[in-house]
Amino acid sequence: MALEHALLVSLTERAGSGYELARRFDKSIGYFWRATHQQIYRVLKRMAESGWVVGESVPQAGRPDKKVYAVSEAGRAELARWIAEPTDTGMPRNELGVKIRGAAHGDVAALCVEVERHREQHAARLEVFRMLEKRDFPAPEQLSGTTLHQYLVLRGGIRVEAGFVDWCDEVLRALRPGKAGPA
Repeated sequence: MALEHALLVSLTERAGSGYELARRFDKSIGYFWRATHQQIYRVLKRMAESGWVVGESVPQAGRPDKKVYAVSEAGRAELARWIAEPTDTGMPRNELGVKIRGAAHGDVAALCVEVERHREQHAARLEVFRMLEKRDFPAPEQLSGTTLHQYLVLRGGIRVEAGFVDWCDEVLRALRPGKAGPA
């Protein structure tokens, strides 16, 4: 996926400035696709040059005008084309998995500390996702359209994070016989 497509998805949900898109990324799409503020601004410029978005200058009191972007018809056509295109099902890289595979050649206790660190980060992200689910989607059976799609992506994130936490627990039990889960 190109950043352009992630921005098109976000802009179809709500028009916004580069700054607003960067903030949205930090709070939603950013959980699944990372981009710096500089990347977002560069790609927005390229998308405007390609005719996928249109920008409108909006005056601000005491500050420079901001440019608010919206998806054009050409951008909607590109998004529809991309959504219909097959997605790569390749395996994501997992550096921790490679370290675990090579555990016999290193410090297993230090590796366990690293597995615990990963577990903590994934558990924290899982709690954020569960909080978002509870706050934003209290009645998932009543969802449709865009909100249903947002919920389904969040559910995917919950399942991935829960699976990773479970895997870290399994690894720690195996590498520390006699101990239950993380220390």
